[in-house]
Amino acid sequence: MIAVTGANGQLGRLVLEALTTKGASSVRALVRSPEKAQDLASSTVSVVEADYNKPETLAGALKGADRLLLISGSEIGQRIPQHTAVIEAAKTAGVKLIAYTSLLHADSSQMALAVEHKATEEALKASGLAYVLLRNGWYLENYDSSLAAGLQHGAITGAAGDGKIAAASRKDYADAAAAVLVDPDSSSRIYELAGSPAFTMSELAASLSEASGKEIPYTNMAKDDYAKMLLQAGLPEGFANIISDSAANAAKGSLYGSSEDLEKLIGRKSLSYQDYVRAFVAH
Repeated sequence: MIAVTGANGQLGRLVLEALTTKGASSVRALVRSPEKAQDLASSTVSVVEADYNKPETLAGALKGADRLLLISGSEIGQRIPQHTAVIEAAKTAGVKLIAYTSLLHADSSQMALAVEHKATEEALKASGLAYVLLRNGWYLENYDSSLAAGLQHGAITGAAGDGKIAAASRKDYADAAAAVLVDPDSSSRIYELAGSPAFTMSELAASLSEASGKEIPYTNMAKDDYAKMLLQAGLPEGFANIISDSAANAAKGSLYGSSEDLEKLIGRKSLSYQDYVRAFVAH
């Protein structure tokens, strides 16, 4: 049996779809509120409660599972104890392998986001369980708000300078996770998952200009100025700081990778940023 945490989230739902497509016959969707996720249930997918913040729900939810996809929690600052609780519950339940959605170059990245991912990776390595580290690059969907703002205001802003970003779609990362979970030969391994082709924010703006027929330039800002702009736009301070930190580190190459791991796992090219932008504009 394959278990998936955070199964009612955007990535989790896509993983369940991918597992179904790949013929997985027994999948357990672990969710915080089962009553809100009954549409996930099917002849091959069962839905059970598993709340990161309620450790008592975890071991029972994992009982009988051979493989677990631990999708990183969304509560920044709380993820280390949450993930550790899942890992301990997995050991208690007899899970044999844990795949974890980490961050590109998590062991060396200077991004603030990398801290909790690195700690989780270390907990997995110390657990004694077999593990797979799915070091996901940036999601193309992370730029939805930038693309929308570009169409509305005629410019894209950020703090990534000329840094290359190897982003892929959420579906690409979900398909990669599913491929690992259904592979009987999966064992402790690290995948650096980067999309192709990589792009700069100026190239993203140029693609948006081409798709929309409007001239939409990219305006680069200092990290602190970008954070202030995000605050003024209504983002919570912590989130604004994370976004500005990530952008500033992208300028230093933290979101770039040339590994072909992603395309090898999914058996095709990852969705290009140009195609993603065209679809965004058309939608």
